[in-house]
Amino acid sequence: MNRRGLMVGAVGVVALAFIAGVVVYKDRTAQQAVQAVQAGGDALVRAHAPVFGNPQAKVTIVEFFDPSCETCRAFYPLVKGIVNASFGQVRLVVRYAPLHPGSDRAVKILEAARLQGQYWPALEKALADQPRWASHGNPQPELIWESIADTGLDMAKARADAESPAIAAALQQDIADMQALKVRATPGFFVNGRPLTDFGQAQLRALVNEELAKLGKP
Repeated sequence: MNRRGLMVGAVGVVALAFIAGVVVYKDRTAQQAVQAVQAGGDALVRAHAPVFGNPQAKVTIVEFFDPSCETCRAFYPLVKGIVNASFGQVRLVVRYAPLHPGSDRAVKILEAARLQGQYWPALEKALADQPRWASHGNPQPELIWESIADTGLDMAKARADAESPAIAAALQQDIADMQALKVRATPGFFVNGRPLTDFGQAQLRALVNEELAKLGKP
């Protein structure tokens, strides 16, 4: 075999080794995610978590969510659409994973809005305005107050509630659960306890449809 042939063969071996390594890594990551859920199943859904959709739905999407995350913002219409199109069979449970600077403050503002029944309107306004307040180089979560000013909130009460120990404790519980479940990036999805290990919009839909099919409602 000439030198060129040897080089081509070596490149092929390296490429195959790389592909094999990726497959092994993904399998190992998926296995670790499943083991984490099995070990900490109670960490998926907590009583304090916001719920969108039918509270009694048989299929539960748990999303570990960061208000500052651009991908969370991009996925929000998709997840909302899945719930709305499910005829009450799918619900969304939001858990927080404040991985970006300033996200913990954003969470507290949203939770203050929830105490007045304005969580989802406030969330949508905050996401719509995310490019303004969530710059990763200069986060300004206090600007969210401006974004949600027209939701009908009692702003003085909301600002006071955002500092409450109850909201701080709920956020700390979410962070602890995020760590227990080994969620390292957002959005992190679980569907009926099954982690979305192959990330993507089509993959999320497929996982939800698998769970719906078990109910006889594909």
